[in-house]
Amino acid sequence: MPSDEILKAVFPLLEGADLAACMAVCKQWQNIAQDDYFWKCLCAKRWPSTCKNSSPPITYHKLFKTFVKRENNRTLPPPRISLHDLEFYIDFWADGNLLFSQVVPGPILRKGNWTPPPGISPVMRYHLEGPEYKLTLPVKPQFSVPHSQTVSVSVLVARKDTKKVASIIHDAVFNYTEWSSCRALAYDYLVLSPAYPFVSEIRAWIALLFMENGDDGDIDVFGIELDFCDAAKSEEEVLWLLDMLDWK
Repeated sequence: MPSDEILKAVFPLLEGADLAACMAVCKQWQNIAQDDYFWKCLCAKRWPSTCKNSSPPITYHKLFKTFVKRENNRTLPPPRISLHDLEFYIDFWADGNLLFSQVVPGPILRKGNWTPPPGISPVMRYHLEGPEYKLTLPVKPQFSVPHSQTVSVSVLVARKDTKKVASIIHDAVFNYTEWSSCRALAYDYLVLSPAYPFVSEIRAWIALLFMENGDDGDIDVFGIELDFCDAAKSEEEVLWLLDMLDWK
């Protein structure tokens, strides 16, 4: 049999990755492998209905190549805002009394901007040095909170470029303490712009970081941590998420 006929008999039996590899062997193989019939055979296995259209909107080669390839590593475009455009208003209350209140410029919250004090637990140090991206802030002077008090927090963020403000956390209560890592945790659901109607249930977590050897009944807070769980794992993703808030 002529070599062309052999290839035409073999190519319909190949999987997509193998057929694509054949196109890179030589000009002869490429000319034969790009025949849309072979790609129609592959599409018929995955999406049989596409082969029932006498005039498909695109070639079967393009259809297969577009919807089979993995896009897990797509590059995120640069965010439209930066931490320099933002400032955060953070307020903590303990049994209705103001405990901590500060305006924090965005760059101050960038991960790794400060060195934790000596005396923190090994678990806390491992947590702070981990790869997860979290906005962090040192608390100076440090303060103590009795276990018996109810602590709540509110976090607003303002944009210098548009002069607008959005809420990240609204009067959330610290109702969970992770003693192993010395963190007290609270959360609230982000209120996103109506321009993103299908995005919801994204939580903003805030943590009080405290010393392991505090006095009995107290937690000695040395830092604050803000993150958005799996919704944002880098500074760029955090900025994209903040850009989606319902700015007023």
